[in-house]
Amino acid sequence: MSATLPPLPSARALAAALQRRELSCRELMQTCLARIDRLNPQVNALVSLQPAEEMLRQADACDAQLARGDAVGRLHGFPMAPKDFVATAGLPTTMGSPVFAKQVTPHDAIMVERLRRAGAVFVGRSNTPEFGLGSHTYNTVFGTTRNAWNLDHAAGGSSGGAAVALALHMLPVADGSDMMGSLRNPAAWNHVYGLRPSLGRVPTGPGPELFFQQLGCEGPMGRTPEDVAWLLSVQAGYDARSPLSLAGDGEAFARPLDAELRGKRVAWLGDLGGHLPMDPGVMALCESALRHFDTLGCSVAPALPAFDFNALWTAWLRLRGFIVAGALRGLHADPATRAQLKPEACWEIEQGERLSAAALHEAAVTRTQWHAALLQLFERFDFLVLPAAQVFPLPVDTHWPREVGGRAMDTYHRWMEVTIGPSLAGLPAMAIPAGFSQAEGTRGLPMGLQLIGRPGADLDVLRMAHGWHQAVPFANAQSPLLLQP
Repeated sequence: MSATLPPLPSARALAAALQRRELSCRELMQTCLARIDRLNPQVNALVSLQPAEEMLRQADACDAQLARGDAVGRLHGFPMAPKDFVATAGLPTTMGSPVFAKQVTPHDAIMVERLRRAGAVFVGRSNTPEFGLGSHTYNTVFGTTRNAWNLDHAAGGSSGGAAVALALHMLPVADGSDMMGSLRNPAAWNHVYGLRPSLGRVPTGPGPELFFQQLGCEGPMGRTPEDVAWLLSVQAGYDARSPLSLAGDGEAFARPLDAELRGKRVAWLGDLGGHLPMDPGVMALCESALRHFDTLGCSVAPALPAFDFNALWTAWLRLRGFIVAGALRGLHADPATRAQLKPEACWEIEQGERLSAAALHEAAVTRTQWHAALLQLFERFDFLVLPAAQVFPLPVDTHWPREVGGRAMDTYHRWMEVTIGPSLAGLPAMAIPAGFSQAEGTRGLPMGLQLIGRPGADLDVLRMAHGWHQAVPFANAQSPLLLQP
């Protein structure tokens, strides 16, 4: 066996090579299965893995389509592993919960339907925390996913399995979902890119409630912004079954991302004027990374929205509790299933059940005011930038940090408060690599920035991230696990 594992080509290059038949779908599948076989036992990123012989049979069928000259989609022959949170027909959809450990859904979610139609071959699922709650991927069904750069540390979440599988080149691209940074935090902690798209860019559903659920969304992850855009071109586009989905399709995201970036104005929001506690070294690393915007000809200036951030956090707690309680209260009401829920899930449900209509309306008003405050900031800036996380990757046996920067955390997710701003405003926000920690105890662990665009400006965010990828010297750094014999 080779002493190192060479990186996979980009998604666009892979698609072109497959369609020109310079590479067979079987060869790509064999390559990915070999990486999964070698690396996944160490990190536990992918779960519910399907038999290799069946995956090769499906890859052969993809090759047969190409041989016949049949029209194929952008992901034709791509091994993929939908997040174990989104309905996928014929595969377990456990959501990391023992309640659903044996659940196999009979239908695909809209996003998965699109992946399948584009030619993806599903080799399994990517691991997630129970019900996607928490930025650390562990559950009692499959166990813990470990960081791609250091096995003693966490992968982040809730799309932690997807991020690790990408960082270790087990998959060409990966899907994920994001309510409170679940596409951004694990991307930052594993040195890949994750885009939380604009509200409605990727249609959600089918589901029991599709009008009020406006915090969570599905989206793409990749090793480069071009890979992220390639996957988004498949995921995006209007669907009448998703009433809040945006008009149009994803064609624009399949085009090259090269663009003139000189003169773009970037606002550095930092720690929101001291409101957000940070691990030692996070702010210094992120501020050091800002100089790469200078390389692109962009200007960077500190800025702060005029807003009460404590009120914003209260609004977040109420809206999140409302959504989680609505989805899970039936499980909590039954003593048999309640006993199988993790404490954080029970806490969220109980928070939501105590809400009054007046409190919920007040939260919606605060959210509207926040959106207006950011629009004012965008009158002066083209992009906003924040750290992607407040802490470096946690020790793998830490469920959540009780203290950050000397400040006690009063909830299990307060340490990821830095991600709520884009979520509440429905803005496109992309995790881009900021480099690696030099702090004692976290040395060599990845960190990222959140690059936030105007409403609907997903393409602008991808173009800036593409320029960033070309400008930063650490863009193509590889995990030490890929260098092991």
